[in-house]
Amino acid sequence: MKKLFAKWNSISLVNRIIVGIVIGVILALVAPKSLAGISILGTLFISALKAVAPILVFVLVIAAISGHKNGQQTNMKSILGLYALATFMAGAVAVIAAKIFPSTLHLKESAEEITPPSDIWEVLQNILLNITTNPVTAIMNANYLGILAWAILLGVALRMASDTTKTVISNLSDAVSKIVQWVINLAPFGIIGVVFDAVAKNGLSALLDYGHLIIVLVGTMLFVALVVNPLIVFIYTRRNPYPLTLLTLKESGITAFFTRSSAANIPVNMKLCEKLNLDKDTYAVSVPLGATINMGGAAVTISVLSLAAAHTLGIEVDIPTAILLMVLSAVSAAGASGVTGGSLLLIPLACSLFGIPADVAMQVIAVGMIIGVVQDSCETALNSSTDVLFTATAEYAKERKEGNVSTKAL
Repeated sequence: MKKLFAKWNSISLVNRIIVGIVIGVILALVAPKSLAGISILGTLFISALKAVAPILVFVLVIAAISGHKNGQQTNMKSILGLYALATFMAGAVAVIAAKIFPSTLHLKESAEEITPPSDIWEVLQNILLNITTNPVTAIMNANYLGILAWAILLGVALRMASDTTKTVISNLSDAVSKIVQWVINLAPFGIIGVVFDAVAKNGLSALLDYGHLIIVLVGTMLFVALVVNPLIVFIYTRRNPYPLTLLTLKESGITAFFTRSSAANIPVNMKLCEKLNLDKDTYAVSVPLGATINMGGAAVTISVLSLAAAHTLGIEVDIPTAILLMVLSAVSAAGASGVTGGSLLLIPLACSLFGIPADVAMQVIAVGMIIGVVQDSCETALNSSTDVLFTATAEYAKERKEGNVSTKAL
């Protein structure tokens, strides 16, 4: 049995996940009803990721900051700049794509039970309230802004603690990281359940009516992932961006595509940063922060769906309004929660720029839910993979300025 486990673990995690995808699809097509219980594997896997992620972030950030030595440099300023630039660029590309390839929606369904934010100030207010929440409540509700705020404050306060205390914190961080490794090793089995459930319940019939919209959304996200983001990486690092880009898409994007949650994918990204030998003091903060504010995929969704609604209603969008939408989608996307479908709640806010009434905007949310099996999966894959991409980019850019040559991503 030990040899079997050793052989299984020797196979690349991505290859094991691909095997899980194939098995899940086959089982869903062969016996979707009699094997319905298999979907519990996906539910358990995602629940385990969501359970361990808040503790992991809390402990890692405290350990990184409390153990930080004076004079030791991090790349957080560069990373925050990259997050902001990439999110704005994603929104800009989405606006252009939606104008060139306008989509028409079939506004039939309603989503009135959902209460989205009414304006940008409510989004900012929610962000501030999340930051100042009770730390226990923040961990229980996976409120990563609150978790980060408390972890940073405790980390700064503990910088004056004794070496023994810091060693305990470091050991606790290592222990939680080990648990995360155990959970991630179960990903192939969880993916079987996730894929089985998606194929058995949704199939492709619900997506046919919105084929054009899905193509615009997914095409825009692919353009951002394979053209815009690599261009940003090249400008900062002056090196071939594609080895790093494709690596992050493969090892982070695939799992994020199926979990559909940036928050749940935090442990996967932490593991990938460790594999790339990145600075732990930096990625312990940048990865969970990215899961909260680095939302290029969300900016694409907000822009494309709101412009599709405007086109459906015959509303002409002028250039100044389009530019305002780029800015609004970038800022709003940073306020989207790191959970499934978080960006959809911000669509009414963008629609308000065009004078689209709330009841119509709620129907646009319903359309987003229908195509969510594709749209939200691609959005999360783009969001989450770029957390690692830009963390690594900032470090490589720093090495280039210092005259060091890094081969970490090659």
